[in-house]
Amino acid sequence: MDNDNLNIELTPDTSALTQRSEEEKQQLLNRLKRVEGQVRGIQRMVEDDRYCVDVLVQLSAINAALKKVGYSMLENHTRGCVASAVQEGNGDEAIEELMKVIQQFSKS
Repeated sequence: MDNDNLNIELTPDTSALTQRSEEEKQQLLNRLKRVEGQVRGIQRMVEDDRYCVDVLVQLSAINAALKKVGYSMLENHTRGCVASAVQEGNGDEAIEELMKVIQQFSKS
């Protein structure tokens, strides 16, 4: 994957940083910690010269887990940050930013 394709310029709204609930934050962190554990497992598999197909299956599982994290964040961003921006009269900017993120996310 070409990392240059992931560079998109967004203007973060720092006031929106507090809209993530503690429960949501913990769920995201738990999922990311599981992914981290899976990555370490794959590192061990490579070190142990495990069968390529087994490694690829695990890589696929990691990709799926990361997609799930991304979709969760995207949903919460839409329901929280974007909805608030629309109510405050900044909907056009928020929707434009959201569309850029969706387009970029769908490429990965």
